[in-house]
Amino acid sequence: MMLLTAIVFAFAFPTAVLPNHESASVTDIGSPEIRFSFEHPQLDPSAYTLVIRADGSGHYQSSPGPNSGPGMDGYASSPTERDITIRGPLLATLFQTARSHRFFAMDCEAADVRIAFTGKKTVAYAGSDGRGQCSYNWSHDKELNELAENLMAVAYTLYEGNRLALEHTHSRLSLDSELGALQDAVKDHRALEIENIAPVLDAIASDPTVMNRARNRARALLNGETSKR
Repeated sequence: MMLLTAIVFAFAFPTAVLPNHESASVTDIGSPEIRFSFEHPQLDPSAYTLVIRADGSGHYQSSPGPNSGPGMDGYASSPTERDITIRGPLLATLFQTARSHRFFAMDCEAADVRIAFTGKKTVAYAGSDGRGQCSYNWSHDKELNELAENLMAVAYTLYEGNRLALEHTHSRLSLDSELGALQDAVKDHRALEIENIAPVLDAIASDPTVMNRARNRARALLNGETSKR
């Protein structure tokens, strides 16, 4: 997955019109807003939504799957809701993609291709310059697939933040393995916007009761570093 460096256009775009078969569930707002939803009943979480505004502020909400149970550490996932921040190149890329793709008022799904189900992705845009929405499992459009991958990587970071907070409280011996997996994900760009879980990483890094290797991993993540397992 590669982040595309982009500059948000400064000129106005024409208002997009939704296809007849697609109705937007986003609210008309003056400030541009992107909403990304993911659904897969066999994963944990089975559903989540990211709302991202043009200023980088946003919100995350997730629900555990119906088959969700205790993980290896014995603790099950729970519903999550929290504010987030999206920064730098990713934020610019998201809004450029929305504006260059008719505010998502288009057919996104590659209906002519048979591909394994990887989750239903729904992207929506609402703002004074336009609005639209579409859903897909996989698209012919590379930028739409990358948009989904990037936002799934943000969601994975938030999921890992919840796991780390839980393990820091109840299962500290699991932290080293969990942090190592997160380092690998950051290195492979499967985890993005690590700043959103900085408080839990800082709490682990500064806790003398946590093993040194786990503390060092947390510190490296805070500093934007990755290391080999």
